[in-house]
Amino acid sequence: MSHLADNYKRRKISFLKGKGSYLFSSDGKKYLDFLSGIAVNTLGHSNPKLIKALYSQAKKVWHVSNSFQIPEGEILAKKLAKRTFADKVIFVNSGAEANEAAIKVARRYFYSLGKPNKNRILCIKNSFHGRTLANIFASGSKKMTEGFGPKVSGFDHFKYSDIKSLKKRITKKTAAIFFETAMGESGIKVHTKKFLKEVKKICKKRDILLILDEVQCGIGRSGKFFAYEYANVKPDIVPIAKGIGGGFPVGAVLMTKKVSKCMVPGTHGSTYGGNPLAMAIGNVVMDEVFKKGFLKNVRKNSNYFFKKLNDLKKIYPKVIKEIRGIGLLIGIKVNVDLGNFINKLTNNKLLTIRAAENVVRILPPLNVKKREIDQALKILNKVCSEY
Repeated sequence: MSHLADNYKRRKISFLKGKGSYLFSSDGKKYLDFLSGIAVNTLGHSNPKLIKALYSQAKKVWHVSNSFQIPEGEILAKKLAKRTFADKVIFVNSGAEANEAAIKVARRYFYSLGKPNKNRILCIKNSFHGRTLANIFASGSKKMTEGFGPKVSGFDHFKYSDIKSLKKRITKKTAAIFFETAMGESGIKVHTKKFLKEVKKICKKRDILLILDEVQCGIGRSGKFFAYEYANVKPDIVPIAKGIGGGFPVGAVLMTKKVSKCMVPGTHGSTYGGNPLAMAIGNVVMDEVFKKGFLKNVRKNSNYFFKKLNDLKKIYPKVIKEIRGIGLLIGIKVNVDLGNFINKLTNNKLLTIRAAENVVRILPPLNVKKREIDQALKILNKVCSEY
């Protein structure tokens, strides 16, 4: 009997080691990992540069708390600011924490301006921002909130990518519009450039903050460092996590200087957030992602993958309904039982994960090789041919 709680439906596989895009199970089988810890293992498994950074920092200091200056965090914050819209960064440990902090920043910002009633956050109905109480009610999903009442108030909802619905839900109390630039858990749905530009225009006109959740689609996953870059918009707040740690728990909230001024000592904190170990690894991930040609190669591999997947869709229209996504955040909407399809992929040694709307989520490491993509395509073809 396992003494772990049953809040996860775990597959009956465990892994002893990983290398690059592959995982090796306890029974000696080799799997192609196109799940990457749910968009976490940016540079694959057992990356030598990440191992070196971890080992080097582990010999120095692991944890000191934010009662003191942490030089590694100063360096990573500077790198993030230099490469993005942001001026200031708050480090946390996860995406859920980053989103919680983003909500706090938005509300605190208007409070600091003498507008305490301008505190409501407008989100997409049936979205996903994490599993904390505030985040599940921000999602507007009945399934996620069931049994966790009383309701956490302060959230309103509009329909996915629907400007009319969004405008209708805005009130004088709306402090921020908050959504994923490219939605992951909700079905791999990518907002158009037009939609993002229109939302930014509305925010500017109505004195509303724009929070773009890039926890899953950020850190190069879209083919650019942040997915919002495709639309050339400037958000006010961006929560990140997952890929920035390459497998080590790291999260952060990126903010403009104007917004960050409200976060004075005592307004937010984290015991582990920004610890030296996490920062040392985050710095290496940043350096690798911004190496010349890295993001260009992500886009190149993405274009190839999408072309081949759409070719499969033409061959198997009864199995594949739609190919979705951006960069290496890829979704295959299937016409067959999703669980059965994913199990077949797993049995053929390809690891993927489900998303909403009967979508298979495919999230390879960002440094995946073309031959590994071809291997995945071969498995997908085999599985599709069995229906």
